[in-house]
Amino acid sequence: MLVGCAGQPTETTSSSTVDTSDIACQEAVQPEQRVDLEMIDTLMAKGRHYAALARLESKPMEGIDYWLRYGQLLASTGKLDDAERVFRDMVSECEDGRSRHGLGMVLLKRNQVNAAITHLEAARSMAPASAQVRNDYGYALLLVGRYQDAAFELRTALELANGQGPVRQNVAVAYLLTDDQQGLEALKSEYGFTDDELAYARALQQQFGRVE
Repeated sequence: MLVGCAGQPTETTSSSTVDTSDIACQEAVQPEQRVDLEMIDTLMAKGRHYAALARLESKPMEGIDYWLRYGQLLASTGKLDDAERVFRDMVSECEDGRSRHGLGMVLLKRNQVNAAITHLEAARSMAPASAQVRNDYGYALLLVGRYQDAAFELRTALELANGQGPVRQNVAVAYLLTDDQQGLEALKSEYGFTDDELAYARALQQQFGRVE
């Protein structure tokens, strides 16, 4: 998969065992809980997902911020059944863009691309200014050959992210697949897209079966 999108961890569960009866949708957390969540975010940013999950499970909290991280970490550690259960129940209880995004990404990891697109499209409608949501939705569109639509979503994500992050590669691939030389030139001039990055994007392009 393209950089920064859904990875493919080895799935370690065959059925969900997580208890979602305490899912809560409110966003407010106590100050000390905010500190704990920030520590968990730091671990996640360093790629220490197993440690982050262990720390999160040791300090259960109420609120959507806890459950969003819980679902993300379950997915990141290969517990896709549990992650899907968490996000499906969150969608049912909370119906917000972040829950839809989480469920879409879990389904993308499970190669259920069309189902994933349904939820990512809903997330995009609920959170149109989220660079991450637009990036992931655009990537999913690439997978089903909707290259022009993908390019629009990914260009939007690029601008929302100020030209930073994995969306750089994704939008370059979209431009290659749509033969958009002007877009590629803009990437270089406006965002400092390098020749090495372009070479990598050309290699990624081959995953979609259409090479220049």
